[in-house]
This record gives sequence, structure tokens and C-alpha cells, in this order.
Amino acid sequence: MARRKRRTWSDEEKISICLQTKAPGVSVSQVARRYAMSGNQIFNWLKDTRFSPPVAEVAGEDAVFLPITVSPDPLEPAAEYTPVSTAPSRLEIALNGGHRLSVEGHFDGDALARLLKGLIS
Repeated sequence: MARRKRRTWSDEEKISICLQTKAPGVSVSQVARRYAMSGNQIFNWLKDTRFSPPVAEVAGEDAVFLPITVSPDPLEPAAEYTPVSTAPSRLEIALNGGHRLSVEGHFDGDALARLLKGLIS
């Protein structure tokens, strides 16, 4: 059985390989196969700030936040919002994973229930 020779990679090669993993639609395992190496080695390089490019450099100037709109559930009939009290209220819900959902002011309980149902599923 032949013994494998340990390869050494220059810093420029490591940077180039790490940059390839940031391309859209490309996985670390694809890049690792391309270079006949372990994906774990690339993940270690990505943790090192000398080789992993900053997020802004990868995203470029074209990166933007996309607007979203929340619409009512088409399967449920729209309910008219009528506040129970005029005093502002506060509701805090502890979710799995240590996350908290905090709602202040007047809110629609049915809409909040649909939001929670969507977060859980």
C-alpha cells in the first residue's frame, strides 16, 4: 500500500480555494472534490481570517436587502380587528432555541397566532 505524500498549499492557493466556496450554488464538498482534498480542511481554512474573504468582499456592491410583505393567510377568512382595551399591552413568548418574541402595543391575537403557527411549522 502506497503512502500518501502530505501536500502543502500556499496562502494564495488557500485564499483562492476559500473564495471558490463563496460562489453562488457552489458547496464546500464540490470544491474539495475538485482539489482531491477533505472538506474539513477547507472548513478549517474558512475559519482562519487570513484565508476566508470578508462577507462584504464576497457579496459585492450589488447585495441588497429585499423588501417583504406580509399578507393574510388566504385559507382563513379575514377578521376585523377590534382592540379589547385601549391601553397598550406587552406580550413576551419564549420560543425554542432560546429565542424570544416580544410584541408591544395593540395587536391582533389571531394574526399573532397565525405568525406563531408559521414559525413553529
